[in-house]
Amino acid sequence: MSLETRIAAARGEVPADLVLRGAEVLCMVTGARIAGDVAISEGVIVGVGAEYEGRETRDLSGHVLVPGFIDTHLHIESSLVTPFEFDRCVAPRGVTTAICDPHEIANVVGSEGIRYFLDAATRTVMDIRVNLSSCVPSTHMETAGAELGAAELVALADHRQVIGLAEFMNFPGVMHRDPGCMEKLHAFAGSHIDGHAPLLSGRDLNAYICAGIRTEHEATGVEEAREKLQKGLRVLIREGSVSKDMVALAPLLTPLTAPYMCLCTDDRNPLDIAEHGHLDHMIRSLIAMGCDPLAVYRAATLSAAEAFGLKDRGQIAPGKRADIVALPDLAECRAALVLCGGQVVNEAAFAAREIVPPVARASVRAPQVAAEDFRHSGAEPETPVIGIIEGKIITEHLREEITSEDGDKRPDPARDLARVAVVERHGRNGNIATGFVRGFGMQRGAIAATVAHDHHNIVAVGVDYADLALAVNRLSQIEGGFVVAEGGAVTAELALPVAGLMSIDRHEAVHDRLVDLRAAARDLGVVLEEPFLQLAFIALPVIPHLKITDHGMVDVDRFAVI
Repeated sequence: MSLETRIAAARGEVPADLVLRGAEVLCMVTGARIAGDVAISEGVIVGVGAEYEGRETRDLSGHVLVPGFIDTHLHIESSLVTPFEFDRCVAPRGVTTAICDPHEIANVVGSEGIRYFLDAATRTVMDIRVNLSSCVPSTHMETAGAELGAAELVALADHRQVIGLAEFMNFPGVMHRDPGCMEKLHAFAGSHIDGHAPLLSGRDLNAYICAGIRTEHEATGVEEAREKLQKGLRVLIREGSVSKDMVALAPLLTPLTAPYMCLCTDDRNPLDIAEHGHLDHMIRSLIAMGCDPLAVYRAATLSAAEAFGLKDRGQIAPGKRADIVALPDLAECRAALVLCGGQVVNEAAFAAREIVPPVARASVRAPQVAAEDFRHSGAEPETPVIGIIEGKIITEHLREEITSEDGDKRPDPARDLARVAVVERHGRNGNIATGFVRGFGMQRGAIAATVAHDHHNIVAVGVDYADLALAVNRLSQIEGGFVVAEGGAVTAELALPVAGLMSIDRHEAVHDRLVDLRAAARDLGVVLEEPFLQLAFIALPVIPHLKITDHGMVDVDRFAVI
């Protein structure tokens, strides 16, 4: 559409493609309810607050129109489905833009995985934008399937879907001017650089922000988030399947701070999306907690657009992309109609997409393991134990007296001490590391997964060595995924053959398998609501305080393998 035609449509001289009639527009700047039509031509809003004629008219009387929601930080791989199924899963809920970091698949197959996401992003109904994965691997204390340096990232930077550099997790590397970190920061200076700095404060936080970091999603408390806001970071309130910071940060979201706060999910699976929702769940929950509705919707839309330089969206206003959600009730936030770039989100739109074949099949190349591989030696009774905090990816660094019997410190279900193990699965070295974890409540059997942030080796928790071996070996047979084993049998599983991270099935089928997995895990005595994503974060050595990788137990505060 030419600029001249757009102006003519805005003046009503030519009919618009689509007119939304009868609803009120919630203004993200003034909070006003604007009556009148919304006119759309070729995916762009050309008029609001006046009468228009259109080739198609939709009556939305009784509805309120808000801009499409923007998820400002997530890993689509953690939805356990491909970008195309993620599109089907969340776009009908009003999410019209997703800013993803494909560092999960990048840690398995490198640039090939990022290119797959970029190819998919040009074909989905929703607008998927990509921040290029800055830390592959996240640290030197793990074995990943690939490594990405500055040159590989710069080669992808000019793609039209790329925003900038994704979460810079190696904050010690920034503060100590690690050469590899500095090369990436220099290469993307002036672009958007996303942050990741849990519990960082004071001079160290000052130094981290000076590196060009603009946004941050790891704040877990009001004081931490307030300091980050005061030092110029945009704070992204996160509510994922494991990392649940929304309740803690809700008191900070006010009309005053909303222009500098956004919403994100980070890691959210189809089970939670089906049972609770996505950004729509966050919006209605925050309003129910007493947050100002305009502040909530602004954080989900305009503030998000401005934080990431997306100047063409975030408002229902002339010249903006026609990302629109029609709501019968603002507080309930349940979409009656969603437009992405002027296109109605429905099954016909999804069916019309060109689907890019998935990559990274047969990526699980782990050694065959036996029960004795899960023995854990140690002469000293005092033993480090990973302490799970449900709803957090931060863990406790516990110490327990565990005596060795026949050269093995065995799991003790009565004390909630389970074996945790990481098995290298990229075919690089066959490392196997073992330790202890508390918080699963497991009394029998084992669970295992190839979703293990961010290196995505096999991570397993169990109290029976034979079941641990069975679960780990089964993952190689199904090209990765989740497995529950008890009494020498696999009781539930979900195959994730795309890089060991994503299913090739529809999200509804993945949901059903997750229901079975959750039930099977509970049969083992597991008390966690989301055991598999909680399992995945045990292996992430950039989140305090104690973690495990294939190199061994990691003291994150010291940034060293114990």
